[in-house]
Amino acid sequence: MGFGKTGLSIGAASALVAMCPDSRAQESKRRSYDIPAQDLKHALRALTRTSGYQLIADSRAVRGKQAKALKGDYTLREAVEALVAGSDLSVDVQNGSVFVRGRGAPSREPIADAADDSHLVVTGSRIRGGAVASKTTRLSQDDIRDAGLGTLAEAIRTIPQNFGGGQNPGIGLNVPEGNGANYGSGSSLNLRGLGSDATLTLLNGHRLAYNVAAQSIDISTIPFEAIDRIEVVADGASALYGSDAVAGVANIILKRDFSGLRTTARLGASTDGGNKQQQYGAIAGRQWSSGGLMVAGEFARTTPILARQRDYTQVRAKGLYLSPFLKHYSLMASAHQDISDSLGFEVDGVYNKRKSNNRYALDSRGDPTVYGSTSFYDSQSFVVAPSLRWDFADGWQARVAGMFGKDRTRYAFNVFVNGVLASYQAGCYCNKASSAEINIDGTVAQLPGGPAKIAVGGGFRRNDFHGYRTAGGTQNVKVSQDAYFAFGEASLPLIGPDQISWLHRLTVNAALRYERYPDVDEVVTPKLGVILTPVEGFDLKGSWGKSFRAPTLFQQYNQTTGTVFPTSTLGGTGYPAGSTVILLAGGNPDLKPERATTWSTTLDIHPSTIPNARVEISYFDVRYRDRIVTPIPFAGQSLSNPIYADLVDFSPDAAAVQAAVDSADVFQSAVAGSFDASKVAAIVYNMNRNVARQSIRGVDIAVHYQFDTNALGSFSLQGDASLLESSQTRSALQPTTQLAGTLFNPPKFRGRAGIGWRYENTHISFFANHTGSLKDQRATQLARIGATTTFDASLRLTSDAQAGPLGKMDFILSAQNLFNKRPPLIRTSSVYEAPYDSTNYSAIGRFVSLSVSKQW
Repeated sequence: MGFGKTGLSIGAASALVAMCPDSRAQESKRRSYDIPAQDLKHALRALTRTSGYQLIADSRAVRGKQAKALKGDYTLREAVEALVAGSDLSVDVQNGSVFVRGRGAPSREPIADAADDSHLVVTGSRIRGGAVASKTTRLSQDDIRDAGLGTLAEAIRTIPQNFGGGQNPGIGLNVPEGNGANYGSGSSLNLRGLGSDATLTLLNGHRLAYNVAAQSIDISTIPFEAIDRIEVVADGASALYGSDAVAGVANIILKRDFSGLRTTARLGASTDGGNKQQQYGAIAGRQWSSGGLMVAGEFARTTPILARQRDYTQVRAKGLYLSPFLKHYSLMASAHQDISDSLGFEVDGVYNKRKSNNRYALDSRGDPTVYGSTSFYDSQSFVVAPSLRWDFADGWQARVAGMFGKDRTRYAFNVFVNGVLASYQAGCYCNKASSAEINIDGTVAQLPGGPAKIAVGGGFRRNDFHGYRTAGGTQNVKVSQDAYFAFGEASLPLIGPDQISWLHRLTVNAALRYERYPDVDEVVTPKLGVILTPVEGFDLKGSWGKSFRAPTLFQQYNQTTGTVFPTSTLGGTGYPAGSTVILLAGGNPDLKPERATTWSTTLDIHPSTIPNARVEISYFDVRYRDRIVTPIPFAGQSLSNPIYADLVDFSPDAAAVQAAVDSADVFQSAVAGSFDASKVAAIVYNMNRNVARQSIRGVDIAVHYQFDTNALGSFSLQGDASLLESSQTRSALQPTTQLAGTLFNPPKFRGRAGIGWRYENTHISFFANHTGSLKDQRATQLARIGATTTFDASLRLTSDAQAGPLGKMDFILSAQNLFNKRPPLIRTSSVYEAPYDSTNYSAIGRFVSLSVSKQW
């Protein structure tokens, strides 16, 4: 909480514990608290983290005071007043903030964005409590439970800005690899459909090791019981966090303190068959006056969905797993300890082990072990992230943080022909990551609108990738990538209330980051933000910045293959008999970072005259260049289609042919006889290249409103939607193609709306999920895939008994896709292709689950 030896005024707000601003709606809700007698600052810290409110306290007024034990059900105000009872402190609760001050101290308007706390994690700013000029989406664990969901992977699929492609389970074999793939059944975020590697995912503000070959982060490794909330800023953030934050950043924030033991069991299944889920979790913790320890664990098992269990696939896709078999164990530990009034230590650790398997047939007999393939994955990952915090004079703080993690996915592929094992391939996608950085932030001056704050820092990061095969062909990619960085950020509240009659508040933010990748490039990324408030409750926010994504080690160093084909195979006509062409494909060590310019503007309306109401409308624009792609998507047209002419050498001399042969890690021929360099009529360069450009723009809309009635309980209404336009130019001569609204890409419109009702210990929710129509552009004649709407419902009952077999229990009955809407079907040409867009839909159908939790 930052109570150092130097007391701070309310204006400096050195003791703020900040949580989600949208939690203002919970003020009248009664919660169960069990906080032991302890130092008041630690008791307040525990209470606000439980309630989801912001607390601003005068460190001088709170210092040395003791709080009595608090146990029972209270509203937020009642709980705070009980903790400070008998002291000379006063409590004020307004607009999502709680002020604790000495009696007689001047009141102050609550400003959530001006928060400052030694433990505060703010997504979108390096400054404690920094104002963020981009729209932020927040889902707390309670929000997720109230919606009837039981995992973080399920929760992120409800966010309209997130695309189901990328690295995720259930992605079909007919999805282009650039749009999605499933290796090891990890789950990742993919904001705006720009790729899992273009969304930076953090855990408590620190990075994790990458998953498999892409720079994606597997969020399914974290026990659900340990999660406090996830915050998503769908706006470029490389100026703050570095590489990968092009589409935005997601921060998974763990619970900081927990007392006692809580266990949860969740069982569910698809009513059409398959997808039987078991999930068991537990969290235990203890708090003491100067710290706390929390441990959480989870076991989950999910059976596959077989093609024969769905009427729309039992004939068209015999033998196909529509979703994989999954089993995982995960363990998380988090601890924090104040060493002195000004020095504290924290550490987070996560371990996960997962097994999964998949299979598909290659003919209509539908038996993968006769003619088809089976795959098995064994994944293990862990991360340890310690940090040391030092609070020094005048509210300044230095934080030194480190991270070390590994993510290893071992695989085995079997191919059967006529019931005999024809080929076997095994290997590993092994990743390792480490980092160390320092962040210093504090107040540098008092401006008319409040304290001017800055954050400066720098550090080092290293990623290692080892992709190898132990059977089924040669591959041994063992490389590393270093990054050195420095950054600075400033928050300048230029105008405050009552200074200008027509302007309530004006804050300007600026950030700049320098990042150097030896042997790759140096990148400087700025960001500017403005928050203008003409009147209280009406904010205009604007953000502009540059972002980048460093090339993945797989994209750089994956083995390059050179294959000799007859010219006709790649579309060549009119060549002399016996002419051949060399096709080069694979990695490219000369790749440079992808770069983007992003800007957004947001209208945020949350009038005090309508409590617990908020409307946010955001426009965003991303101009992405130097994207790394395989530039020729249809190799069979390499010689015939003029749009690929700049990627082909149509008259190679002997030196060019020899250079092509020498550049290939693996050189092979699809032409009978020995290789004859004199017959090479062309060379096609289809290695990874920085050639593509993308344009992404659209509108995000969020509406939230809660109101209470005296007799009927409280009601909550919410709606979230994203309208998207995106296009891509793959290389200089290729035409611009539309992405949004086409097969295996995000739809142009996606939305989710819901209503919730809470009465005493009962909560009922009902949600509608809409996915816009798509176009199938794979054939000359376009096919339209109709829009779909599904409905979810959940019932949550919480026992108010404090003892006995039903004491402190929580029951959640949920039905996702209540009316069992099936995915719209698409054209397929092989039995191993899922006959629907598996990036936007799934074969789960109606899924019914029951969750039971108990606090011991």
